[in-house]
Amino acid sequence: MKTIDELLSEGVAGKRVFVRADLNVPLDGTTITDDGRIRAVVPTVKALADAGARVIVASHLGRPKGAPDPAFSLAPAAARLGELLGADVAFAEDTVGASAEAVVSGLADGGVAVIENLRFNAGETSKDDAERAAFADKLAGLADVYVGDGFGAVHRKHASVFDLPKRLPHYAGYLIATEVGVLKKLTDDVKRPYVVALGGAKVSDKLAVIDQLLGRADRLLIGGGMAYTFLKAKGYEVGISLLQEDQIPAVQEYIERAEKNGVELVLPVDVLVAPEFPDLKTKAPANPTTVAADAIPADQEGLDIGPETRKLYASKLADAGTVFWNGPMGVFEHPDYAEGTKAVAQALVDAPGFTVVGGGDSAAAVRTLGFDENAFGHISTGGGASLEYLEGKTLPGLAALED
Repeated sequence: MKTIDELLSEGVAGKRVFVRADLNVPLDGTTITDDGRIRAVVPTVKALADAGARVIVASHLGRPKGAPDPAFSLAPAAARLGELLGADVAFAEDTVGASAEAVVSGLADGGVAVIENLRFNAGETSKDDAERAAFADKLAGLADVYVGDGFGAVHRKHASVFDLPKRLPHYAGYLIATEVGVLKKLTDDVKRPYVVALGGAKVSDKLAVIDQLLGRADRLLIGGGMAYTFLKAKGYEVGISLLQEDQIPAVQEYIERAEKNGVELVLPVDVLVAPEFPDLKTKAPANPTTVAADAIPADQEGLDIGPETRKLYASKLADAGTVFWNGPMGVFEHPDYAEGTKAVAQALVDAPGFTVVGGGDSAAAVRTLGFDENAFGHISTGGGASLEYLEGKTLPGLAALED
């Protein structure tokens, strides 16, 4: 995989460089609530602009239905990128139409532009190879060189991620190079004990990575909504907690395999419960009750790990040589259910080894809860991509850059 440093050494002044970024940031209306992914691509964009390239930044945002939708416009992200660069950033109101062509042709050396949401075009995400290829051909007409730096999208076989690099000289940006280096530390050069903390809503989203980790990790800590399927698999009452009954047989098999392989599988010993899900808009007090994990009332819902579990998980992370954490421990968006996630984050900060926050809601939680990002070894910009890499899958966007 050739890197951006090789491209810069070859010279980029006057060249049109297409940077596939990941500007898929959360929005409240037009207000960005977490700009982490935009900040992550700034080093690549700035290096290219400073070297005289004409930089065309492209990304998806949300899941529009293959047609323009103002709710998913990249205009707020383009404005924020300009603020972070301290420079004007032009914005094209389409991707491969008249506006994009005019904006790109108007770029001076060192100029930066953002084109509109790639997913406003059905060809970006199409399962039809010919339709994707046709869109990639149009994107290729905008540029001379391709730089892949949207790590959060490399597990998608999309036109701008998979097909476009085949049409242009291609290089990995700084973010992707960093992310791949980190993932290799989690797979090829692991310092032990290797502890993995998994949370989030659905156990089905994590089954494949758990399958792999049962042969690699020393300890697995389970929290979030997925924990209740594990507790149910052990025969516990879980009330009205989030539950995937169809996954219970798989989970039972994993519990047995963990014991056989000598992997410590750690489940909550107590949880915070309430009769209903909290109001995340008003954040009104929820008044939860703490109960033992094997004593959840039939009419209550588990919404966070309890204080004894927080202490237990912190102790299991205290000597870790390597930590990977993906998924919050509870409904961290509400203050009454944020303590579990906060405790795991603090345990990562305190851990002596290399710590990785695996993107997605975990990364958002770290920022929302006020942690210093520099206190962690690495905060990934791609939760889904990280998990699929750890599962051993070939990621289309990385494969395209390696060709």
